[in-house]
Amino acid sequence: MHVKFDLNGRPVASDVEPRTTLADCIRNDFGQTGTHLACEHGVCGACTVLVNGEAVRSCLMLAVQVQGDKVVTVEGLSGDELTPLQAAFRKHHALQCGFCTPGFITTAHALLSHEPDADEERIRDVLSGNLCRCTGYVPIVEAVLEARESYRGSGSK
Repeated sequence: MHVKFDLNGRPVASDVEPRTTLADCIRNDFGQTGTHLACEHGVCGACTVLVNGEAVRSCLMLAVQVQGDKVVTVEGLSGDELTPLQAAFRKHHALQCGFCTPGFITTAHALLSHEPDADEERIRDVLSGNLCRCTGYVPIVEAVLEARESYRGSGSK
């Protein structure tokens, strides 16, 4: 099947098998390998991307489902410099091995884009769908709490 969508701000197209996941498509067809595959059951959150501004598990979504949509991977969230959210992750040591980081960044970005005043309880609730084996989550939550200010009043960053 032929699928066309916007990936990180540019139009893309690919011929895919109907069963091809969005994760496999963006990694294999377009080289956006920041989207990580781990459990491939939608449990860990490592494959989280934004589809029309909403955080989704790309291992559970078929590529053909994003026909005409806007898809943003972790690579599409910033240019040459770190975003305030990425800088906060760095400052708070909210990443260690880094495998889960793209999923946390995209999930937190979606949350703060829609709810820039999210409190700690809400942040913990939303991030609870992402798994990390290294950080113990505290620095991740601290980073998201700090990054909230950059989302307030100016929309997403």
